[in-house]
Amino acid sequence: MELSRFLSIGRKRILLSLAAICFSSLGTTDAADTWNQWRGPLQNGVASGENYPAAWSADSGVTWKSEVPGSGGSTPVISNNKAFITAGNAENNTLLAYNLKDGSIQWSLDLGKDRGGKHKKGSGSNPSAVVDGDHIYAYYRSGDLACVDTDGQLIWQVNLQEQFGEDTLWWDLGSSPTLTKDSVIVVVMQTGPSYLIAFDKKTGKQKWKTDRMVGAPEEAAQSYSTPVVVNQNDEEWIGVMGADHFTLHRASDGKELGRLGGFNPEQNAYFRSISSPVASGDLMICPYARGATITGIHMRDLAAGKGEAAIRWHRDDLGSDVPTPASLDGKIYVVGDGRTSRGLITCLEAATGKTLWEVQLPKSRISFSSSPLIAGDHLYVTNEKGTTYVIGPLTAAQPKLIAENTIDDDADYTVASPTPADASLLIRSKSNLYRISGK
Repeated sequence: MELSRFLSIGRKRILLSLAAICFSSLGTTDAADTWNQWRGPLQNGVASGENYPAAWSADSGVTWKSEVPGSGGSTPVISNNKAFITAGNAENNTLLAYNLKDGSIQWSLDLGKDRGGKHKKGSGSNPSAVVDGDHIYAYYRSGDLACVDTDGQLIWQVNLQEQFGEDTLWWDLGSSPTLTKDSVIVVVMQTGPSYLIAFDKKTGKQKWKTDRMVGAPEEAAQSYSTPVVVNQNDEEWIGVMGADHFTLHRASDGKELGRLGGFNPEQNAYFRSISSPVASGDLMICPYARGATITGIHMRDLAAGKGEAAIRWHRDDLGSDVPTPASLDGKIYVVGDGRTSRGLITCLEAATGKTLWEVQLPKSRISFSSSPLIAGDHLYVTNEKGTTYVIGPLTAAQPKLIAENTIDDDADYTVASPTPADASLLIRSKSNLYRISGK
């Protein structure tokens, strides 16, 4: 069933009880101990704990600054008092481990040949690593996917492009791997053969591979978004947004459970997607159309075959092209990054898509590629110069901009998202990694 048909009959907002939007699969996990993937343990951009820094500057409130060798845009992930990032260095894919206490590099491991740099913001190491206990999984544009332990020892490595063909992306890879109970999941959405694939976390053996050919035109078939794993109907499901479609898959075998198309009713050839979906209870919130639309989809209704009736709300007056929204307690936080919406922060009611409040950040030509973080009672939004805006308190009826914080290098482009670490923040700029403790 197509979204275009839904649009043709008008927007029907179906009011849901907020009580029905429970967070059984999106509760709060202790992120003080680990931030195991790009959007955090629950893939919603929410840190646990309080007392995160709200104010710092280039010469105050920085615990340490450490140089990052090579190029990359991945967000730091944390485990066992180490932060892990990927980078392209000396023509190699590298995985680096930083000591959280002092910022020293504890080890660096090469994992294949770097194959990136097609876009000024990009690299071959844009995907963020994911951590599961003592193991880190890193994925690169070269097709290399590797499992490494926290001491820097290689456990297994495969190359998707050697097995299934080179990618046909026009730009640098952006989709990060994600984890299910027993697998690491990679999604390849491109012009040509597209698929989801699962590898056993322990052995690297392929568990399943599911084709995802959905008929999007030209560049619109290409996606840089990251899949989202949720618990629905007492099992793990994988939500995938891209190539003009949202699909749901069963994590145990990759079977497609539901499909919704029509996000590109005019068949625009250049609707590549970057922003990832985010879950809120039973809903999946999907930005699309280069930041022009955002849609709330009821996952179980879609899996039940209800098609466009699974759409709870749709808006074509706001969205986010690159930053992925954050989600907490039935609210969605969207960072506008279009020409007219740049720096407009919008809080939506997840159940209805209704705007609850807006905050306009200072107008600037500088855009936003990192995704927002909710930490304590504040929203952190970092622009491409590494300046982080702090908005709060989020419990207020109308939060305000309370701080504008800079770092001591402002070279283009900061694309990594801020990472919480024991009541501090990690910020990765183009050339450095910072630990921010605040004034």
